[in-house]
Amino acid sequence: MTTPTPAFFEQFDDEALVAADKAHYMHGYHVFDDHRENGALNIAAGDGAYIYDTKGNRYLDAVGGMWCTNIGLGREEMADAIADQVRKLAYSNPFCDMANVTAIELSEKLAELAPGDLNHVFLTTGGSTAVDTAYRLIQFYQNCRGKHDKKHIISRVNAYHGSTFLTMSLGGKAADHPAEFDFLQDKIHHISCPNPYRAPEGMTEADFLEFLVNEFEEKILSIGADNVAAFFAEPIMGSGGVIIPPTGYHQRMWEVCKRYDVLYVADEVVTSFGRLGAFFASDEVFGMQPDIITTAKGLTSGYLPLGALIFSDKIWNEIAQAGQERCFAHGFTYSGHPVSCISALKNIEIIQREKLLDHVQDVGSYLEERLQTLASLPLVGDVRCKKLMACVEFVADKRTKELFPEALNIGEKIHLKCQARGLLVRPIVHLNVMSPPLTITHAQVDEIVETLREAIEQTAEELLKDGSYAGN
Repeated sequence: MTTPTPAFFEQFDDEALVAADKAHYMHGYHVFDDHRENGALNIAAGDGAYIYDTKGNRYLDAVGGMWCTNIGLGREEMADAIADQVRKLAYSNPFCDMANVTAIELSEKLAELAPGDLNHVFLTTGGSTAVDTAYRLIQFYQNCRGKHDKKHIISRVNAYHGSTFLTMSLGGKAADHPAEFDFLQDKIHHISCPNPYRAPEGMTEADFLEFLVNEFEEKILSIGADNVAAFFAEPIMGSGGVIIPPTGYHQRMWEVCKRYDVLYVADEVVTSFGRLGAFFASDEVFGMQPDIITTAKGLTSGYLPLGALIFSDKIWNEIAQAGQERCFAHGFTYSGHPVSCISALKNIEIIQREKLLDHVQDVGSYLEERLQTLASLPLVGDVRCKKLMACVEFVADKRTKELFPEALNIGEKIHLKCQARGLLVRPIVHLNVMSPPLTITHAQVDEIVETLREAIEQTAEELLKDGSYAGN
């Protein structure tokens, strides 16, 4: 859509919407007391990198929705493609011997874009269901091989792999494992987060890399190599704090996987489709060939829900052997949805036609450079940025890297000051995370950095005055 006019917002009764939201709408990651008291920011419109609330206030969305609005909001050609597909075929049964044209075309396109021999695609409804499907495929594969004990999974502390029962169990964020929920524990193991900023004191990055690789190998051996099925890893950990691992980490971990017949699952739900300047980051950015890639988010740039699991010839050749009469008894009513698939195809077309991957290489490098200017500010412990994935970590003491008490919620304080200035960043306790659209401009990068600077400086002054912060 074009930029909304003031008249557009006259249709909304914001007070009534706030009341209805509080009364009826349970959000993802619903924080009950906060929502009861403060309600939510109700969004009514979007245009490119900007979104508008129901009062007409405009915000530069440096969060990119949820890591996903890669080509920007309000694209007319996307709306036209979706509407045209609805008229032609709004739905088709995706099971057994039924297929639809757009699902076939998208699967072929994903196999073309994916690295190496990842030529086989299972379409899902989003990232969580893609990771869930990867887990089931791994079980199926190991059983087809007669490796019935090879079912243990290794993940990492601070990993995020989704919000289903299984994928939350795979994840390693303490905040995602509250006492009120139950989780799978007997076959899921977590090794250290590869965060150089939080490496043991005195370790160089090279030492830290050796520590991580040795820890992984020791974990496999302690469980038993005949029992370990797969390693799940985000190329860059997203919700865990934009953790960029030591140089060579993924290659070295992949070598360990090959040594012990462990599948490497690259969870590229966030990192694929341009966020790091490549369609897939595993090979192009990190020089590693996974056995399985999971993807979603930027696959459709958030226009419609869709995810995908892309896997190797090696796995396919094992599970699809002729004469075995096997059935992969797994699927979703809305997997391969023709309208979602057309949005993915149009999204890929736009990324390629507008050379957005090249643009990300340029503007992403500029974001890296500009964000580093915040490193000297009070409160800022670490600035992490790789192209269009970024995070600022706040600390009470730069020397010791001591964090503020969680109850202070430093990331939220700074986020709210940004919001008041027309910028959205994502608060995660002691972090502000950013993942702007691939279409972001240099001028918008400047706006993000300068607004964030003002919010950090104002917050530091307030904390000094009330005694919550002693200064650095």
